[in-house]
Amino acid sequence: MYLDLASLTSVRQFVQRYKATGLPLHVLVNNAGIMLVPERRTEDGFELHFGLNYLGHFLLTNLLLDVLRKSSKPGKCSRIVNTSSATHYRGRLTLDDLQGRMCYSSHGAYAQSKLALLLFSYHLQDQLWAKGDNVTVNAVDPGLVDTALFGNLCSLAQLAKTPFAKLLFRTPAEGASTAIYAAAASELEGTGGLYLYNGRKTESSALSCDERLQTKLWKESCALVGHQKT
Repeated sequence: MYLDLASLTSVRQFVQRYKATGLPLHVLVNNAGIMLVPERRTEDGFELHFGLNYLGHFLLTNLLLDVLRKSSKPGKCSRIVNTSSATHYRGRLTLDDLQGRMCYSSHGAYAQSKLALLLFSYHLQDQLWAKGDNVTVNAVDPGLVDTALFGNLCSLAQLAKTPFAKLLFRTPAEGASTAIYAAAASELEGTGGLYLYNGRKTESSALSCDERLQTKLWKESCALVGHQKT
């Protein structure tokens, strides 16, 4: 089913079409993303990294939460998996300039979007647990994966990357392994609020665990996408 995460209209239309099928939803893997693109805006006016990597997934997840809840069973949670990145450790969240209008940096914008996904993951899991919902949320770091995401590097950087990619980078299948583990591993049943790398629980940045920042970002994100539920 077609979905453009850089368009809030497309996200809403997708959710309507999916719900119309009557199908359950046991696993939602939020894996789409762009990286290091020149300054661009989504059709809704958001900085592209923040709009596509984060806000699109934020709205999609919230609109599908009711289906995820209904699809769970006692002892069998529905699962949400958000793809973050080690780049989040360098991320900073400037709440009064989330769109990077004052000073744009493609590296900074990408890192911010991946930090935002972690803040969102932890806050959503806390909300779900508080309500007794049978839905878990975990975030994963796929590591360095040899995909088209690196296509926006400058020519010199592309040349420098090529000889190392086969030696140091993971294949797409290897990169997907941690997300698949989070989505399907029996030992993670009922376990949420984790940041996983190489199939192991890993400590994310101190900033990602800031509960006040999580709450502020949640409220601001709801306002930006026009989603009123909290």
